[in-house]
Amino acid sequence: MKMLRMMAATTALATALVPLALSAQDLTEVRMINPLPRSTNFFPLVVGEALGYFEEEGVKVDLLPSDTSIPYVAFLQNGQADLAMLDPFETINALDAGAEINTVFEVMQNAPEGIGVPAGSSVQSMADLVGTTVGLVSDRDRAFLQAAMAAEGVSIDDVKTVVLGEAGPTLAAAMRDGNVSAIAGAAPDWIVLIANGIDTRLITPQSLLASPANTFSMAVSEIEAKREAVTGFLRAWCKGMHVATVNRDAVAEMLRQTVPEEWEIEEAGQLYLDMSIGMNVSVTEQCGQPQADVWTAIQPRMVESGGIAAARDVATFLNDSFIAAINDFDRAEVEAEAAAWFEANK
Repeated sequence: MKMLRMMAATTALATALVPLALSAQDLTEVRMINPLPRSTNFFPLVVGEALGYFEEEGVKVDLLPSDTSIPYVAFLQNGQADLAMLDPFETINALDAGAEINTVFEVMQNAPEGIGVPAGSSVQSMADLVGTTVGLVSDRDRAFLQAAMAAEGVSIDDVKTVVLGEAGPTLAAAMRDGNVSAIAGAAPDWIVLIANGIDTRLITPQSLLASPANTFSMAVSEIEAKREAVTGFLRAWCKGMHVATVNRDAVAEMLRQTVPEEWEIEEAGQLYLDMSIGMNVSVTEQCGQPQADVWTAIQPRMVESGGIAAARDVATFLNDSFIAAINDFDRAEVEAEAAAWFEANK
């Protein structure tokens, strides 16, 4: 009964917050693919849905299944997705392969990826991994490991690698049993390890931390046709991001209700949220602003690591034409709506 009352209160509040909400058939679908389903890791989506911001913008989010071996850029090329979340390596390599895409929004401006070792390990640097076996959560983590090794003057060829998968018990066993000296993964993986009793210390080179780690890309041919809907989607995402800067408790409660499996261990959930806020809140003045200088600076390292063949002129693929419109919203109104939601749901 308590859960039913909570759901009823949430529904009533959503109706009050979005008095002019459109009916389902009037909403424009925005199809998006990213590396995870709804998760603390990408909390702006959860917050935007909880507060009705996507619906308010006339948008219905269709989150495509992320567990696929098909490159995400292919979903843009074949018209199955309107937005695909790509990392820098995926972006440059897709462009090199002839994909006509633009980066329109930087989701994370600090790298979520990292190289983790057991807290008690003697390993202090990438050089200390030479001659050992390093675990990859997925094959997508290989390029980051390449860059991390190269940043400290060693090569990925100096280690053996093994793909472990995302299962927490498997990752924990690999570290606990000494099968791997380190794991190349991302923020959710460190939380999973903690939840499975493995304290982890990051040895990621400092030079790799400032990065357009995850970005939204669009097919160039679809930008104008989809501009209105994508603008609404990104504005709702920015509102969700803003809530975390002023009402962390409300964000935490929205996540407990939406992804309770990530909050079964409260300490792990709180840590996950702390890490996610640090990655998802833009460091630029404008939410999601593509950073030409950062893209230019990271590409030589990407070339050196072997992750990309050559640097590209960022002006050929960075597109900031959405930024002014998606940042045009009333921050005080968003803060009041988040406070009202929390009061009704805490």
